[in-house]
Amino acid sequence: MPSIPPREERTTRDYARKLFFNAYNFSLLGGCGVTALLTGDWWLGLVGIGAEALFMLYAPDSTTVRLLVDKVLDKEALEEVAKKREATLRMLARPDQIRCQALMTKKFEIAKLAADNPTFGAELLRGEIAKLDKLVDSFIDLASTTARYREYLDKEDVGEIERMARSYEREAKETNSELAQKNLAICRSRIDRLKDIREFIDRAFGQLELIENSFGLLADQIVSMRSPGELSGQLDDLIDGVEAVRQTAAEEARLLGSSSTELH
Repeated sequence: MPSIPPREERTTRDYARKLFFNAYNFSLLGGCGVTALLTGDWWLGLVGIGAEALFMLYAPDSTTVRLLVDKVLDKEALEEVAKKREATLRMLARPDQIRCQALMTKKFEIAKLAADNPTFGAELLRGEIAKLDKLVDSFIDLASTTARYREYLDKEDVGEIERMARSYEREAKETNSELAQKNLAICRSRIDRLKDIREFIDRAFGQLELIENSFGLLADQIVSMRSPGELSGQLDDLIDGVEAVRQTAAEEARLLGSSSTELH
């Protein structure tokens, strides 16, 4: 099932898909078909098909219809995000779950405080709340990735790999064995990559703490903020920092896959 795009990215095709693929539309079409079948008046079916064609031609571009559909799509998008969050949270250890849930609670607190601030317009506020949601999702994803890498490192005996590297190094020097040199190169590569993963974990941990501390500061500041721009700037900086760490995570995942291939 494709994900629901945010409101500003929705196209005519997205609205048309939602207008066509829904129970009410199918009921009307089915009703016309059944009526035509039972009465033998096939023109009723043709009228239904024609009305459906006209509706699908013009309705997706109607501002009024789009506002109605947006409410439905927004609700479905929130439900979709909630399901993904719940699935990710279930895979985390209890301490990490508590940490993520605490951030989600703080996000709701910030959103309420912002809504109570009279200087925040509803439309501008909606965009900033979307950024808060994005940061919460990024926090959960980053916490999940960090936990997975910690678990991987816990299973790896770096000291043993270093011992093997020293052994292969001695063998390569004493016998000039090509096989020993290849094994030495693999061991050194694994040590370097495990070091990179450790550095990533440390960096990710720092980023997670930065998001937590920033959310706490925002909750303190938001009551006295004079414009959404003050909130926006801080959120944009956080998002940029998270994206940089997530790009590093993607690279580490690729290297981790390569290391597994070399090992086997």
